[in-house]
Amino acid sequence: MRSQFLAIAGSIAISVCIVPKAGAQTPQIPFLPNLQLPTTSPSNDSDNKNISAAWVYLDGRRVFQITGTKANLTERMEHVQVTLDQISQDYLDSNTKEVKVQMRTSNELPVIYVNNQYLMTVNADDAKLRHVDTSVAAKQITEALQEDLKRTRQERQTSSLIYHGKIAGGTLLFMIVLSWGFYELQQRSKWDSRQLMQRNSATDQPLTTKLRIQQADHLQEAKRRLFQLGQTAIWGGGTYTILGLFPYTRALQLGIYFSLQFPLKIGIVAIGTYVAVRFSYALIERFTAAIVIGGALLTRESTERLKLRVSTISVVTKGIVTITWVAVSFLVALVWLGINILPLLAGVSLVGVAVSLASQNLIKDGINGFLIILEDQYALGDMISVGTVGGLVENLNWRMTQVRDAEGRLITIPNSEIKIVANLSSRWSRADLNIPVANQTDIDQALKLIESVGLEMDKDPHWQEQILETPRVLGVDNFSERGLIIRVWIKTLPLKQWDVARDYRHRLKKAFDEAGISIP
Repeated sequence: MRSQFLAIAGSIAISVCIVPKAGAQTPQIPFLPNLQLPTTSPSNDSDNKNISAAWVYLDGRRVFQITGTKANLTERMEHVQVTLDQISQDYLDSNTKEVKVQMRTSNELPVIYVNNQYLMTVNADDAKLRHVDTSVAAKQITEALQEDLKRTRQERQTSSLIYHGKIAGGTLLFMIVLSWGFYELQQRSKWDSRQLMQRNSATDQPLTTKLRIQQADHLQEAKRRLFQLGQTAIWGGGTYTILGLFPYTRALQLGIYFSLQFPLKIGIVAIGTYVAVRFSYALIERFTAAIVIGGALLTRESTERLKLRVSTISVVTKGIVTITWVAVSFLVALVWLGINILPLLAGVSLVGVAVSLASQNLIKDGINGFLIILEDQYALGDMISVGTVGGLVENLNWRMTQVRDAEGRLITIPNSEIKIVANLSSRWSRADLNIPVANQTDIDQALKLIESVGLEMDKDPHWQEQILETPRVLGVDNFSERGLIIRVWIKTLPLKQWDVARDYRHRLKKAFDEAGISIP
């Protein structure tokens, strides 16, 4: 599995690296033309803070930088760029193989001519950008232009096109092989996962098996997205590279880069967040499965209780992990897009202080919710009673508890308001029955009949798993002019006391009718 993820991560890294970053100097190699976004950047001139710099491009590659104030830099860059494009086109259309780049002097400043056509004047700010004087800066620009113009013609020669065609064919073959390898890895990963689940399901408890299935589902979903991202990186990155090999398709490569730069970054962050969340879910399921396995020697009541607690901790932890990953990915996306997040973090901290002062009840809710979960006061699926309300716990988080009462109403209770709570289903429950009989009834016969009905029900296979102890007949609990009250306790699994009590009453009524015992 480690080799699979290393392969996926490697392909993703390659795909990210082949997309050039604005403002960074990329080595010029035949496999990856030096295409860059024509953005401006501030110069290193400490004397004039209004001076900025911008790149001039030739055939999709950066050649040199020019400077200017923010007011006239765009105009100067467009003039130089348009002139250089026209000079390059005239040079390619002509039969002359030699290119003549000259440096002349005008008004004590070096001026650059290409094939006797004026290109630009190198000023002091251009030289300061390179930390040299104007003549040296002009010489550097001249040499760069000379080399790049020659390469522009050479790349359009038949021999060069054939050479790059071979590279494109090899790249395409490598893409096909790598894509096929990724597909085989994906199929093998699915098969290994199924085999592991079959082996574990034969020995694990039902709850552990369920947790392992959920863990495997999360892992498979995360790996599936990674494989999809890897396939996209292979074909997208390879196609992008092939387009940059030929001067005739390099404009298309540049257009793809300009149009996909922003959505590609957002997409990578979004998919990365989704995969991270899925991996986190798998780790949570693995952790909860380990808890269950560690409690395998506990009693049946503790195991049932553990199911509810594990479910509660899992749901709450997943919610926290999801919020955390989304927040982190949002900050990463802002940083990757070049946005300074320090003012944002400072603003968020100030807002957080203000909100904390104004929302002390929320803080109390969170603290009390944490203690409820930590101390296992109740969990999802428990039947609780809080004050005058009660019901089945449907939702539990740091801030609130939601219960569904007998009439189907969903009641929301802030955790800070829960002072005293009655848990009706913690570890075990009890059916507390008060059986009325007439005063003239033979009490010994009634007690024996009530006990026999309880023993008969305890031996019923349908109720054996739900009744934890033999029903106890406590005796006559009260008597009045209306009759006698006989009390019976039946210990059951959590939330099963009502089902057991209903069937017990049904059986007892039939037994009373057969014995001629009347109920007042």
